[in-house]
Formats: sequence, structure tokens, C-alpha cells
Amino acid sequence: MAVDSCLSSPVCPPVNEKFAKALQFIEEMTRNADTVQERVLAEILARNADTEYLQRFHLGGATDRGTFKSKIPVVTYEDLQPEIQRIANGDRSPILCSHPISEFLTSSGTSAGERKLMPTIREEMDRRQLLYSLLMPVMSLYAPGLDKGKGLYFLFVKAETKTPGGLVARPVLTSYYKSDHFKTRPYDPYNVYTSPDEAILCSDSFQSMYTQMLCGLLMREEVLRVGAVFASGLLRAIRFLQLNWRQLAHDISNGSLNPKITDPSIQERMAKTLKPNPDLAEFITKECEGENWERIIPRIWPNTKYLDVIVTGAMAQYIPLLDFYSGGLPQACTMYASSECYFGLNLKPMTKPSEVSYTIMPNMGYFEFIPHDPANPVQLSREAPPQLVDLADVEVGKEYELVVTTYSGLCRYRVGDILRVTEFHNSAPQFKFIRRKNVLLSIDADKTDESELQKAVENASVLLHEFDTTVVEYTSYADTKTIPGHYVIYWELLVKDPAHAPTREVLAQCCFVMEESMNSVYRQCRVADNSVGPLEIRVVRTGTFEELMDYAISRGASINQYKAPRCVSFTPIVELLDARVLSAHFSPAAPKWTPERRV
Repeated sequence: MAVDSCLSSPVCPPVNEKFAKALQFIEEMTRNADTVQERVLAEILARNADTEYLQRFHLGGATDRGTFKSKIPVVTYEDLQPEIQRIANGDRSPILCSHPISEFLTSSGTSAGERKLMPTIREEMDRRQLLYSLLMPVMSLYAPGLDKGKGLYFLFVKAETKTPGGLVARPVLTSYYKSDHFKTRPYDPYNVYTSPDEAILCSDSFQSMYTQMLCGLLMREEVLRVGAVFASGLLRAIRFLQLNWRQLAHDISNGSLNPKITDPSIQERMAKTLKPNPDLAEFITKECEGENWERIIPRIWPNTKYLDVIVTGAMAQYIPLLDFYSGGLPQACTMYASSECYFGLNLKPMTKPSEVSYTIMPNMGYFEFIPHDPANPVQLSREAPPQLVDLADVEVGKEYELVVTTYSGLCRYRVGDILRVTEFHNSAPQFKFIRRKNVLLSIDADKTDESELQKAVENASVLLHEFDTTVVEYTSYADTKTIPGHYVIYWELLVKDPAHAPTREVLAQCCFVMEESMNSVYRQCRVADNSVGPLEIRVVRTGTFEELMDYAISRGASINQYKAPRCVSFTPIVELLDARVLSAHFSPAAPKWTPERRV
């Protein structure tokens, strides 16, 4: 079949007519990428022609690219914030979109320390569902027989809130799990989960994780794939097993449920599932009690074909640990999406994580690209707008910043993702995700930029004033050797009077003040999701940052242009810093966080 060869010589043909149609759809969309893009833009501009936003730029009902590019500015979230705030406050007039805004999707990116609010409309759920429907047809080409078992996926809802105008604001996956698309989905043998919906929809993270792990253990022979959204989430699940296997084995042996599980819907569901199984409990005990966790995933779930996790971008730091726990099982990154828009999918899902490229589907939105050269960044101005590159016109090997126009009303919006073109599938480019623009530190969904880190250090250093001590220099490191990972901040201090140096308690309090200063996504990860551990300050000896500079210069850095890096990841540099640590201090408490936005 022609579709097979188009999708990179997979190991087997489509297993049914439904999958064949899905693969044919991918071929049609990517073969005519530019034509589809032209149609998508015309649809968006025609339906939103009467919105306040588009009328402001005097398009006069035009739906062609030339007029659009010449009149509509490239914008950031801050540019749109006044309009978004009006919608959040209850203004129902067609401000950005002709269709009513149904809810806000909260981005993992932040503005003024709070999650960004992305407006969305009801039909976007259908568009996202369409992309989901393409994933398994592609995956089944590379991993046959996925309809003969189940997926052990650790899926969670996160906290949501309401805007002053009454619209729900929540993460995009929480929106999906709470939708009828998910809750009343028809039976599909290729998408059967071990986790019951009651556990996925439970907002208590411990009860949800415990139940999902328990069900995964009970159905261990049926599990064909293991996953979570991010690599960090799957590692957190393994750490949970390390901490709770005794209680899990007890429940399995006796057919009882941990008394900490108090959610009535989970209790009811598990009463139908749990039966005494001493043999399985003995097996779990045998595998876990020796503290040998290498290859624990295939040891407990022996039929696992692959891990389904995002390991691109900041998540790449977790690949060695995933390899350790899985014995080197393939790590499949299936799709590329954000709260602004779902973008595309990986047509070679079994490729190495370092080689993952995503094919942007041209029907999902209208995509443009700002050429990205770190040495010569493009200066955007409304007076002299840059010439953005269309989807079909990007060049292999070059990097770009993604700009999107959506059916929900975002026009020429800078997503902030930096992508590199690796090749083309038909006429649609395939992109490697390089990084989020300006993100310095990331462990899970958190994204901390340089200005946020600087502000946190400044706030914490106030506590040192009474000791006549100042922070001479600092840098940071995302330590993922612990589960969950945590931020490490290296401080070189100038202590005027060693007899009156800051105490350990004061330095621990500095950690807490830094955490209190972080954005809401970081604080949610610390408090509600338990996906980031307590922040650590490591005090290094005097002269350490001079040594760091000497090392950089020895490797070719210019002494005139050198400045201390605000984040490090290169192993020799981390080792240099750690070899000069005088003391280490951790945040003694979690920072304050509630779903409500700070005013």
C-alpha cells in the first residue's frame, strides 16, 4: 500500500480500514501543506472578520495571505493581555473570536508570575481529538498487536479555577480528561487503560497515583505500553512504587484497599476489581524488597513494548534514568502540542529521543516562522514587521521561532518554541524541538526564566543584609538525579565578618524565600503536583566563579565577553562547582500556592 512507504517503511501495513483512512488523511494533508494552510487562514479570517481585534487592523474582510501579513502584527501574550482580561472578566462580545470562548486553557508559560490564559472554543476539542485519532494508526505500524493488551498510563487532572466572569481556567489535558470526549469515549481496543477514569479524575494526587499504580500491578501481564505525559511523571510513578510497594502488596494479598483512599467513586470501582491474590503480592515483594530497581519496568510489566513519554526539550535530561528503569525500552514521543494549539505528530515514533522530529499538521492552525539566529536575534516592531516564513517555505537545517494563528482567535501569536527543520514529509516540514525561548530551569511543567531567577535571588539575599553578607555571584542547575528533581542554586558569598556569618537556619530560609518568589507553575508543581522537590542552595568557596571563568576561557570563551552563566548543565562545570561546596541548605517548607490567581 502506498501509504506504508510514505510513512517511512514501517514494519507492517495498517491493520484495519479505519487506520488506513487515518494514514491516508496524513498523506493528503502533508502532500498539499501549502494549499491546506491557505485554506485554514482564509477560514479563520472569514469567520472572525467581525471581531474587534481584526477590525482594528482594517482588513476589510480580506482573507488572503498578503493582506494578513501586511496588516496584522506579530504579538506576544503581553500584547493580548488587555483583551484576554476583558474576556476573563465577563465581556462576551466578539473580541478575539466570533465563536463564544468556552474556557481558558492555562499555559505552563507565565506572565507576571501567573499562568497565561489561552482562550479556546468548543470546536477546538474536536480538532484536538482528530490529532489524537492519528496517533495509534501511526504507532501500530511500528508496534503491532497493541489491541491485544492495555496501556499503563499515569494520567492526572490538575487544579482549576474560575475567572471573575465565570469561565473555567485549567490545563489543556485536564480540560480533555473532564470532557465528554474522554469520559464517554467509545470502546477502542487500541486505547484501553489500566487506570480507571475514577482514579484519573480524582484531584487528590496521592489517591490518584496509588489507585493507578495498584491497577497497573493487578493487570501487569496485560500491559503492553507504559507512559505518562512527561518523562518526569513516569519517573515520579516509579519513585512512588519505591515508597509504597509494601502497602500495595498488602492490598493485593488481602484484596483490601488502603484506608487512605477515601474517594467514594474510587472505593466503589476498586471494590469490583480487588480480589485477594497472594501470589501476585509475593511477586511484587520479591521484585521490590531487594532495592534493585534496574529494569524494574520490564521485570514487573514483562510485555511492555515501549514507553510513551515526552523526552524532547527539557525532558531529555531524564533519558538516562528511563533507560535504567526500563532496560533501554524505546521511548516514543508521539505528538507535539501546547495550550495555544495542537501542532502535529511524530511519524517515526520509535526513533531515538535525540532524533525525534514532529510533522506539523497544516489543518490544525495557520503557522508562520521567525528565522532564529541566537547571535543576531530578529527585532520585531510594528513599524517594520519582519518577513515571516510560511510552513512550506522553511529550510532544512535552519532554526525558527513558531508563530501561530488559531481558530480560537490568536493571530500571529509567538508561542516561544524554538524548532529546527530536519527534513520534509511530502511538502510538510518536520521539526526537532530545540527549547522554549528564554527558559533557564525546568524540572516538570515548570519554566523559570533568567529574570524570575534573578528576582528570587534578590529577594532571598535581603535576609543576608543583617549579617553584612552579599551574594557575589550565582548560577543554577536542574538536578534530576533526585526524584522528584529540584533546583540547585550555587551561591558565592562575601561575608564581611566570619564571626557573624549567616546561620544554617537563615540560609534555609533563603531557599524558602526563593521558592515563594517563583511563578505560580513552579509553586503548583511543588505544592499540589509534588513534581518538583525543595529548592537547594549550595554555598561555594570564595573564588569559585573565577575558576569557572578560567575554565570557560580555556575552552575558547572571550575574556572580554565572558559573563557567569545563570544556568549550567555541562557535567565538568557541575563537577567543578560541586567540588567547591562548603554547605548545602534546603527549603524547610513548601511555598504558598492556591489555584486562584494572585491579584
